[in-house]
Amino acid sequence: MQQLIECVPNFSEGLDLSIIKLITNEIESVEGVRLLNVDPGKATNRTVVTFVGNPQAVIDAAFLAIKKAGELIDMSKHKGEHPRMGATDVCPLIPIANISMEETAKWATMLGARVGNELHLPIYLYEAAQPNKDRNNLSVIRAGEYEGFFKKIKLPEWKPDFGPSEYDAKRGATVIGARDFLVAYNVNLNTTSTRRANSIAFDVREAGRVKREGDSINGKIVNDSNGNPVSIPGSLKSVKAIGWYIEEYGVAQISMNLTNINITPLHIAFDEVCKKATERGIRVTGSELVGLVPLKSLLDAGKYFLQKQQRSIGVSEKELIKIAVKSMGLDELSPFKPEERIIEYLLKDTADSKLVNMTLSEFADETASESPAPGGGSIAAYIGALGVSLATMVANLSSHKKGWDDRWEEFSNWAEKGQYYKDELTKLVDADTTAFNKIMAAFGLPKSTDEEKTTRKQAIQDATKFAIDIPFKVMELSYDSMTLIKAMAEIGNPNSVSDAGVGALCARSAVMGAFMNVRINASGYDDKTIVNEIISKGKTIELKAIELESEILKIVNDKIGV
Repeated sequence: MQQLIECVPNFSEGLDLSIIKLITNEIESVEGVRLLNVDPGKATNRTVVTFVGNPQAVIDAAFLAIKKAGELIDMSKHKGEHPRMGATDVCPLIPIANISMEETAKWATMLGARVGNELHLPIYLYEAAQPNKDRNNLSVIRAGEYEGFFKKIKLPEWKPDFGPSEYDAKRGATVIGARDFLVAYNVNLNTTSTRRANSIAFDVREAGRVKREGDSINGKIVNDSNGNPVSIPGSLKSVKAIGWYIEEYGVAQISMNLTNINITPLHIAFDEVCKKATERGIRVTGSELVGLVPLKSLLDAGKYFLQKQQRSIGVSEKELIKIAVKSMGLDELSPFKPEERIIEYLLKDTADSKLVNMTLSEFADETASESPAPGGGSIAAYIGALGVSLATMVANLSSHKKGWDDRWEEFSNWAEKGQYYKDELTKLVDADTTAFNKIMAAFGLPKSTDEEKTTRKQAIQDATKFAIDIPFKVMELSYDSMTLIKAMAEIGNPNSVSDAGVGALCARSAVMGAFMNVRINASGYDDKTIVNEIISKGKTIELKAIELESEILKIVNDKIGV
C-alpha cells in the first residue's frame, strides 16, 4: 500500500502571489506529488501551502520549494503579524497513510540535512524529528524571530542541526520537522484590541499565563521555590494561541494551533473562546481555518452543535458540514468551500463515485444503455440505500415530532445508524461496477506464454473474488438495515409508517438482487470451499430478509388499517 506524507510549508510571502506561484510551480514539477491548497494571508504576509505524495517525491518537492523561496523572498524587508524567522519559515511533514511518525521523522531529518548541506541554510529540526527535547518546540526555536536570530544562532545551545551557524540575512533560517496533523484556526472578535485578544488567548492556551501578584497585569511575577516563574494553565489542552490585530479585516483574532484535535477538537476550541470572550465583555463574530481540515473535525462539530439544540444528528454529511460552517462562522470573512478545504475531498478519486454523482435521469440513462455496467449489483446497492434512507427519514421526522421532545435522542441515534448504512451502500453502487470492470480487464490480459497465462488466470480469480465480496456486502448491509426499518415501523411517526413499508420492500429486494450477483459471480471462482461457504451464508441472509420483510409489512398494514 502506498505511503503518503503531507507537507505544509509556510512561506513568508502573502502579498505577491506571483512569487508564491513560482514556488508552487516547483512543487508541481515533481511527479508523485499533488498540490492540495494554497492559502495566502495579507496581514500575516505569509502563505500556507499543502501538498501530499509518496515520501521521496514530497522530500524532492519540499527541497525545490525551499530553494526557490530563498531565491525570491528577502527576509530583511519582510513585515507581518505572524512570528517568523525565514523565507521558508517552517516545513512540517505529517504522516497520512501507511507510514509511522518515526518513519516520517527520518524523512524530515533527511530533508533537513539535504537543505542544510546543499543550500547552506541554517536548519533546525522540531517535534518528532528533534531528539533534543529542550529545543523541539517550534515557538521556543522561533523565539526572537528573524531580528533576534543574528545573535541567537551564535549561542552554543542554538547551533543549527544542519547548515552554517551564520544567520542568512536574506533567507533567514528554516525549521523542518515531523508532527501530527495540526489545525491552524483563528477566531474573530468584535474588538480591535490586541491586548484584550491576548488575554483571551492566555485564558485558553495550554501554556496559560505567568502568575503575577494580585493577578494584576502589571503585578510582580510570582516565582516558585526554585526561582522559576509560576504559570496559570489555560483551559484547553494541546492548544497554542496568541492574540493579534488583522488590519485586512479590521478585527482582532485569537490565532490558535490545535496540535491534537483528538484532545481539543475544533468545536470545543471555538466554544471555549466564546465563553472566555463573553467573560471579558467581548463577542465572537466568526472564525477562519488556515489551510486544510480533516473531514471528521467538521462532522464532529456539526453533530456537537445539533446536539446542543436537541436536534437529530442523523443527517447527511453535507448537512453536518453546513451546520458546522454556520455555527462557527467559518464563512464570515470569505466563502468556505468544503471541496477545497477538506483534505479527504481533495484526495478523493472522482472515478470512485462516478455513478453516484450522476443525476437520477443520467443514472437511469446509463443503466439503460448498451453498456453492461452498471448492472444488477449496482442497482441492488442503490435500492438498499434508498430503503434505509426512507427509514432514516422516519427517524428524523420522529425526532422532531411535536410532543415527542423527550425522545429526540432515541430517534437521533436511529437516524445516525441509518446514515451509516445509507453511506456504505451508496459507496457500493460504484464499487460493484468497478468489480465488473476488474473482471473485464483481467480477461483482457495477454495469454501468449505460460507465464502470461498464469498471471492472467490469477488476475481473473482475484477480480472474481472481489466481484463476489461486493454484492455480499450489499446483502449484509441491506439486511442489517432492516432492524432500523422495523423499529421505525413500530415506534416511528405513525404518519410515515408507509415510508417504512416501502423501505422494507427496497431492503428485501436489495438482498435478493445482490444474492443473484453473488451466485453468478461465484460460478466462475475456482475455490469451491469458499464458494460453498458464501452461498450458504447468502441463503441464510436471504431467508431472514424475506421473513423480516413479512413482519414489517404486517406492522405497516395493521397500522394503515385500510
